[in-house]
This record gives sequence, C-alpha cells and structure tokens, in this order.
Amino acid sequence: MSRTGVEEKLPWREVPKAVRQQVDSALGSPVTRATRVWGGYGPTPTYRLVLEDGRRAFLKGTYQESNTFMKNALRSEERVYQDLAPVLDRWMPRLYAAIHYADWHVLILEDLGPQSVPPWTPGKARAITQALANYHKALLGTQPPAWLSQPHEVLAQENWAQAAQESQDFQTIAAFAGAEASQALAWLQKISPTIESALKQPALTEGPYAILHGDLRSDNLRFNQGRLYLFDWPSIQLGRPEWDIAAFAQSVAVENGPSPEQVIKWYGEQFPLRTEAIEGALAWWLTFFARRAWQPEIPGLPRLRRFQRQQLGILIFWAARHWSFPSPKWARLLLE
Repeated sequence: MSRTGVEEKLPWREVPKAVRQQVDSALGSPVTRATRVWGGYGPTPTYRLVLEDGRRAFLKGTYQESNTFMKNALRSEERVYQDLAPVLDRWMPRLYAAIHYADWHVLILEDLGPQSVPPWTPGKARAITQALANYHKALLGTQPPAWLSQPHEVLAQENWAQAAQESQDFQTIAAFAGAEASQALAWLQKISPTIESALKQPALTEGPYAILHGDLRSDNLRFNQGRLYLFDWPSIQLGRPEWDIAAFAQSVAVENGPSPEQVIKWYGEQFPLRTEAIEGALAWWLTFFARRAWQPEIPGLPRLRRFQRQQLGILIFWAARHWSFPSPKWARLLLE
C-alpha cells in the first residue's frame, strides 16, 4: 500500500518479538508479510497482515510512545467490540483477538481491504450514504449499554460564545483569510446569533436515539459488494442520527465529493431527517471546528489541523447557503 500520510509508524520488524509471537499464536498461523497502513490522522501502529496459510488480518495497537488519547481510544474500541458485537456485528469487522503484553495493547481484526473512498463518485457517495441511513434506522431505539455517552453530555461540550472567547473574538480564525481578514471577521460576527440560536434548539436532544458511530468519514469505513463496514469506534455514543450524518456530509465535500446538501438529500431518501436537528448539528460541528482549526499543531499529528481547517471552511459555506448569508468567499482560503 502506498504511503499517504506523514505520521511516524513503526515497521513490523520493530514490534517486539514477543508481541509478534502472540499474534501468530492468536491467529493460528505465522505472519509472512505485514504492510504498514498509512492514512488516517494519527501515528497508531496499523498493519495489514498476510498469514502463512493465506488468510489476512488487520492489526492496530498502542505502545509506550503512544499518547494518552490513542491509548484511551484503543481501550474504548476494545470495549465496543466486546460489549456491542451482538448489536453492531453487521457493521463492524470481526475481532479475532485482543493482546495485552507489557506496554503493548493490540487488536487483531478482520481485514476489510484497502480504502473504498476517496475518490468519491456520485454513485459511491449515494450508496454509502444510504447504507449509513439504514445503519441508523436499524439501531434507532436500541437499548444501549449504560456506559455509552448520552446526547446531552456530548452536545454540552460545544458553545459558540466559548469559541469566540478562545479565538479572540474570531480573530485567530479570520487571520487565515489574509488580506480578507476583516470580511471574515465581520461574517463570523454576523452569523453568531444564528449559530447560538441553533445550538439552543432541543431537536438533537429529542428521541428516539440511535447508536452513533461518532466519527463518520472515509478512512473509518469500507464499502464492499454493497455492504457497509465501520471501524474506529472510540467516539461511539447515543444520539440523533442528524448529528452523525452532518459530520459525514461535510467530510465528503472536503474530499472533493458531492455537496453536504446532496448527501443529506440522499440520506433522507432512506431515513427522513428533522430540519431543526440538521440545523443544530450544522451549528454544533461548525462550533467544534471553530474551536480547534486555528490551534497549534499537535505533535505526532502533522495533518490534523489542516484537515480541521478544511472542514471548518466547508461548514462555513454550508451554513451560509442554509441560512442565506452572504457567500463567505474568504473561506476558500481555509480549503487550501
């Protein structure tokens, strides 16, 4: 697989021998080839494995040098595979084994093949979007485990006034517009009451709820022979499907796919959406990225901030169209 990321990832030979031996034992056949998997936005050790008997598997892990976020995420993901497999097994790869050895924590999963998208075609985008609608529809009203995050817990984490305060009244965001910074600042200030109002609406806290993936984007899914698989589950939570699909819709546009509005329309062909909930989700995600896109780079994650700025740009254009605000031409600079 070609390298598409710049994060540091250990070659397989540098994984401790004892861990590699436990992988061989867990799979019942020695690993003959391990190819590092690039992509995503973190340095998590990830490999596609080929076994001596011809089978394949996917491995992801953390070790001493992994940051706290990565370690917690993998622990959360193991819990999802262990506790929610009876509910989610139609949409997740099989978990073959979990290994804990010294400072290493490893999950061995079914190999679902290389990334399905991008590039996005209208046909792929529609099929995947409607598969996501069917996923949400099937899980609507499902009795969740008690440890799953509740909607009010997640939604309360973002506040537009806080976004303004942290960004020096949006000046740090406007600075990305260069010579057009004054127009950017005026636009952000003008839309502020609308965003604040949308965040206060109760639509995203009104049931029924579904079990949401929480991080829907191309590198967290595979679409094979008409079947949707989702992985990377640490952000799983309970909530309205509009929150999940709004995040996915903007990520498709970031990757030069169809517009968020088109994705939402395709989704609605399978599962009707509440306009007020979509507005709340649009405002929530706009706030989320307005609080993060301008912040300093994170060590070990050299592409994350740029990706967040692109997502912020797409959401700004989407918000302008949705609420009939003047076109924020300055936001094109966030997309670069």
